[in-house]
Amino acid sequence: MTQWTSAVGASQLARQLTSQQSRPAGAGTRRPPAYRALADGVRLLVLEGRVPVAARLPAERELALALSVSRTTVAAAYEALRSEGFLESRRGAGSWTAVPAGNPLPARGLEPLPPESVGSMIDLGCASLPAPEPWLTRGVQGALEELPPYAHTHGDYPAGIPALRQMLADRYTDRGIPTMPEQIMVTTGAMGAMDAICHLFAGRGERIAVESPSYANILQLMREAGARLVPVAMAEGLGGWDLPRWRQVLRDAAPRLAYVVADFHNPTGALTDEEQRRGLVDAARSAGTVLVVDETMSELRLDDGIEMPRPVCAFDPAGSTVLTVGSASKAFWAGMRIGWVRAAPDVIRSLVAARAYADLGTPVLEQLAIHWLMRTGSWEEAVRIRRTQARENRDALVTAVRRELPEWEFEIPGGGLTLWVRTGGLSGSRLAEVGERVGVRVPSGPRFGVDGAFEGFVRLPFTVGGPVADEAAVRLAAAARLVEKGATTGAEAPRTFVA
Repeated sequence: MTQWTSAVGASQLARQLTSQQSRPAGAGTRRPPAYRALADGVRLLVLEGRVPVAARLPAERELALALSVSRTTVAAAYEALRSEGFLESRRGAGSWTAVPAGNPLPARGLEPLPPESVGSMIDLGCASLPAPEPWLTRGVQGALEELPPYAHTHGDYPAGIPALRQMLADRYTDRGIPTMPEQIMVTTGAMGAMDAICHLFAGRGERIAVESPSYANILQLMREAGARLVPVAMAEGLGGWDLPRWRQVLRDAAPRLAYVVADFHNPTGALTDEEQRRGLVDAARSAGTVLVVDETMSELRLDDGIEMPRPVCAFDPAGSTVLTVGSASKAFWAGMRIGWVRAAPDVIRSLVAARAYADLGTPVLEQLAIHWLMRTGSWEEAVRIRRTQARENRDALVTAVRRELPEWEFEIPGGGLTLWVRTGGLSGSRLAEVGERVGVRVPSGPRFGVDGAFEGFVRLPFTVGGPVADEAAVRLAAAARLVEKGATTGAEAPRTFVA
């Protein structure tokens, strides 16, 4: 019986492996043998989840040709992986990836660490802050007071409870985009919204255009849905979208969907201007592409003096071309799993109908909590607290990284929750691996790209500040030194750190 469940092509694997190459070695740096470097590269891809477990690898001859190395090198690398438990083989069935016995399966997205790990590991993997209190508690208490009428019903509201749909529609209307509650569907977070949209619009094999880089968990969701991702490079720095590239991709590839983050882009922090927004909507409409706009960061403007452009849906108010996704997770708290979609009423009806075969609806109590916060003005107060906390964390992290790692390059975004950092030529994948062993968890750049792009980057979120930000930078610097020395095994143990 065949043990593999998917396959990785030789050219695809070669691109991912080639992207891991670090800067040239300095004097005294240990260079591993070619087979060892190849085995380490495959192991990293498996540990990061970028090559899934139980994926059939190319035959030795095919991979050797794609990498321009000898077949002996590939054979020795495969044998090393087998001996370490990262590869299994059987005559006639080929070789497929595995994880050693007792190891957890690698996460293919960005999974938060369990709370019990906080004492020994600084988690820079998840771009989420603790809940803003006392507003969370007050919101839940307010929801409990409003719950009794809903408790007398079946509790299933596939489109969301009417009060919250009306509230969200009114908030769009207040922003200058007239909206009816029939244009709103409440979802289980932004991920729930994107999952519903992908299943409705992009069947297996459909093309989806995405920014490059883009949000890692959404990219993985699309891959799992069987989409063919078409990357479109962002402009340099904080320049936002490269409109000529977008027009060319939409014209030539004719993707069914396009997914973008216009407000404080995750991971770069870029804020696109109105001209770019209008231009992309026009290009998508001409190409017949549905444009999905992620607004989850839109309320996280951190610097004074930034004038926010109109929402992208302002250039398609009927919602026939632009589907807008919002969420309480970034602006309020990730534990509050409330998201929403704004679109044309017929699109909302189709999404709601399809939902009957997924999760049926979003928890009523959490919807009531968000409704209470927005109705009483407590939402705005909580978001102000969130902005202050994120701004202070950003400034502390920037100062610490510049002090400990002056060769790392980045631009400071005016909002959002993430810093996109060029790592001075070091492999982001290797920094992530070694970082785990010195007590700091950081996602590597390739998680935010397609086919191994952005190996020379990491993403740093504004989730820690003060002494914790200082310690995080110290640990990142320690990881960088180990990567520069070519360390692949046995780093120092994580230190316990109490904030």
